[in-house]
Amino acid sequence: MLPRPMLKLTQQNKAQTNNVLSVTNQEQKNQITQMDKMKLDRILRQRRSKEYMDALNKLDVGGHVHNQEKVNNIINVIKSEFPEVQLSGILLGYVSVCYLGRPYEVHILDITGGIIEHFEAGHSLPNGMEKARSIAMRGGYDFIEVYVDCCRAVSSNGTVSVISGL
Repeated sequence: MLPRPMLKLTQQNKAQTNNVLSVTNQEQKNQITQMDKMKLDRILRQRRSKEYMDALNKLDVGGHVHNQEKVNNIINVIKSEFPEVQLSGILLGYVSVCYLGRPYEVHILDITGGIIEHFEAGHSLPNGMEKARSIAMRGGYDFIEVYVDCCRAVSSNGTVSVISGL
């Protein structure tokens, strides 16, 4: 003889049970996402390596604007700095002061387009990178990493300062 169910589930009860399960699943996904974000934040706060710093400090030397192979090499150094992180979709690019002289003010490395470009004063930076211009111009940092949710200002010794709320 088979055991009889103690409660008989109606359609309404089944729907409520499914809603509770879907809320629980969503809460679990949110917790996983929050843990992933904390891990990502911890990784991106780490001091940058000498190779990484050297590669990004060469952006202003010249010649990279018209040489895609050099740009690709810099992007590969960036990827090797964070092997455990998928940066596409979160890292927009880099902004730093341009030392080529007037009329240029800053230059960028646009990760999505794989291009280096120099900008004159008064010309807006593309793809959400304008928020890093004032930080770069203020000085004190070698370059600014521009992410979708914040900027990370990198000092010459590789230490990282997170600037959010931009």
